[in-house]
Amino acid sequence: MPPTETTTETTIGTAADPARYGTAHRDTAEQRFTVGLLPLLAEAELLDSPAGWSAQPTPAGAFRLEPVRPARDLPLLTRWMNDPAVAAYWELAGASAVTAAHLRAQLDGDGRSIPCLGVLDGIPMSYWEIYRADLDPVSRHYPARPHDTGIHLLIGDGTNRGRGLGTTLLRAVTELVFDNRPRCTRVIAEPDIRNTPSVSAFLAAGFRYATEIELPGKRAALMIRERSLRNLL
Repeated sequence: MPPTETTTETTIGTAADPARYGTAHRDTAEQRFTVGLLPLLAEAELLDSPAGWSAQPTPAGAFRLEPVRPARDLPLLTRWMNDPAVAAYWELAGASAVTAAHLRAQLDGDGRSIPCLGVLDGIPMSYWEIYRADLDPVSRHYPARPHDTGIHLLIGDGTNRGRGLGTTLLRAVTELVFDNRPRCTRVIAEPDIRNTPSVSAFLAAGFRYATEIELPGKRAALMIRERSLRNLL
């Protein structure tokens, strides 16, 4: 289901050519101002430009967020969405048009939700949505604060699941949010309460379980990580 009102799942797909996602692939200053990349301009206002965030070192390697480009990434993301472990919670299995519509709803929006690939040591291996939780319908279900930042994720390749990598990446992305969004005091997530591995990964990454919330299509665990406690992890 579209995570705007439903899913936040930890579930990583088959890596594409890592060279396509290396440093050389990063957008140049000239590319940023082409019509096709105009959504990046909206990011600067609402999400402090995830496209420009630097890599975060982790025990598993250097990790960074790469904004999704459908012409490049749609086949990979469609394959991940059709993995049964992912489809069980994201509910986006089917033809590439299903995934494309999900991405387009964000890319054609005002920049309050940015779909990204998670790239580990040059290899795309996870999918993330960084979004303004305080501007999202989820804010109707908990006492949101200005600039609360939400995250949705999936780990695309089953070989990367079940060995603590989700926790490592959650810590990395939370640090990226706090480092690059100075107005954000909390990172929140709302995984399906039935998705025990996802909830456990958030807890191990320094999130606290706040409450259960009823969202369209699922009952979710509201997970919160506070900026004020980031150094205690």
